[in-house]
Amino acid sequence: MQPEAGGGGGKPYENNLMRTIRLLLVLVCATSLSGSAQEAGESDAAKAVRVLEGDRVKAQSRNDNHVLDLMFDNALVYIESGKLVTKGDYLLRVKSHKPQPQQIVPEAMTVRTLENTAIVVGTYRETDVKDGKSSSKRWRFVDTWVKKKGSWMLVAAAAVPLSK
Repeated sequence: MQPEAGGGGGKPYENNLMRTIRLLLVLVCATSLSGSAQEAGESDAAKAVRVLEGDRVKAQSRNDNHVLDLMFDNALVYIESGKLVTKGDYLLRVKSHKPQPQQIVPEAMTVRTLENTAIVVGTYRETDVKDGKSSSKRWRFVDTWVKKKGSWMLVAAAAVPLSK
């Protein structure tokens, strides 16, 4: 007499079911471990790009065009509030501003990597002082970094002000 699939409690059926469940668990664990190994490599890249994002903010706050020039690809495409800005235009604008250590404060940031490309999506707060009055504006940004000859380079960036 064959045990019923609905739970007749037969030993052969239970043994096969348990073997199948164990096999599925082993496969799930193996898949998770290989995924974790891949994420470890990605998290190293993500960590490096996060550091670069922080260094970029510090360099911009100090008007350090030399550091920014090294980070930015020569063909950088930057879109700010709908306007296309070249690398040269961006560096000229940074150079003309007065240094303000707390001018730009990063808030949330997510880094996604794929091979030699990292996409950063986040927000930051920018504080400005004009005529003795302080104003603050929040921005959402998307930065694209590409690893070229062993170094991460910012190749594209966009920032739009967030509505209040």
